[in-house]
Amino acid sequence: MELAIEIFTYIIVAILIGIIGAWIYLIKSMIESFTKTPYLDKFEKTDNATPKVSIILPARNEEKYLSKCLDSLIDQDYQNYEIVVIDDSSEDNTGKIIEEYTKKNSKIIHVSANSKPEGWMGKNWACMEGYKHAKGELLLFTDADTKHSSQVISLAVSHLLSLKLDALSAIPRLLTFDFITNISLPMISTFLHTRFSAINVNNPKKKAAYFFGSFFIITKKTYEEVGMHEGVKHEIVEDGALGKKVKESGYKMRIVRGDELIDAVWARDSKTLWHALKRLMIPLYLQSEKIAIGSFLAVLFLLFVPFPIFAITNFIPIETLSTKLLYYSAAIASTLIYIGAIIEVKMGLKLRLIYALFAPLGGLTVTLGFLTGLIQAKGSSSVSWRGRSYSMKDHTQSSLSI
Repeated sequence: MELAIEIFTYIIVAILIGIIGAWIYLIKSMIESFTKTPYLDKFEKTDNATPKVSIILPARNEEKYLSKCLDSLIDQDYQNYEIVVIDDSSEDNTGKIIEEYTKKNSKIIHVSANSKPEGWMGKNWACMEGYKHAKGELLLFTDADTKHSSQVISLAVSHLLSLKLDALSAIPRLLTFDFITNISLPMISTFLHTRFSAINVNNPKKKAAYFFGSFFIITKKTYEEVGMHEGVKHEIVEDGALGKKVKESGYKMRIVRGDELIDAVWARDSKTLWHALKRLMIPLYLQSEKIAIGSFLAVLFLLFVPFPIFAITNFIPIETLSTKLLYYSAAIASTLIYIGAIIEVKMGLKLRLIYALFAPLGGLTVTLGFLTGLIQAKGSSSVSWRGRSYSMKDHTQSSLSI
């Protein structure tokens, strides 16, 4: 019995050493990502052209946020643009708000989306409906819960043209409003700095590619040639799928930091957070059950497992070599998770430092959210999002290029 316990202890130690190695790599990648990712407002301006920009803004039940978004888009120092706002079958006052703004500002075009055809995700259809009314050479897609600084369109257009890009996406400052979201977002955000880092997206030799749905600008020509939103109509994470198509088609794209210029709501409350975490897992399951299970296990071990192991080692005798190794490896792994959370909170999300101290609870929340999403994907035939239910057999998710 003692031998079996000893062997089991060494297996756990080996797992913890693997976690330590993974976190050393994660922290290195995070620092590199924060220090080397280009900024939206820092580039050599070589093109002063001002082509017409069509802002495409889908909105479904967005009465709480839409006015702030529209106010920020109206107050731009760029002159040659229009705002195409699509009411995506809203059940609140979204349509009335759009109509009021349309009367006050000639730049705003009110579009009521036709009924969503079978096989389309709602937002994808709304974006396509907006595109049909767009007259600009450049298309800027954004979300109704996003707020923009007054110079953001000017900077985006100049950046795109000066660097001769076909598409440009900006990482916003992610806004959170409740405690659970504030402690969970730093944990999930750590993974964006590795295989999905902006550095890899900007490297044409790497496969990584996606857009941030809250802000990406693309030439109309490129958008049409990659198939528009019609080409990703069934995709749950449509901004990721569209970005992938742009890069795979040989077009030049770039992701930049725009966190000083763009604010976007990531999760509006703990309920929305829970749905968002489940929604992250479902596309992985649609790609491959093995990928989904592997992703869940990675999150479980990297974000949570070291904490309970370290807690347990404080209540058992530390007498043998195996228990000493278990104690120190769990302590080091837990410390590295805290360091990662602190870096993300201070350098990325700009939250109060105290939220990083709740890393164990944040890691547990993310883990349980992913587990719930995995169970739902495995046992359910449909997925719900923004008041709509989608059949999983009709909606797939292309593998996000990594």
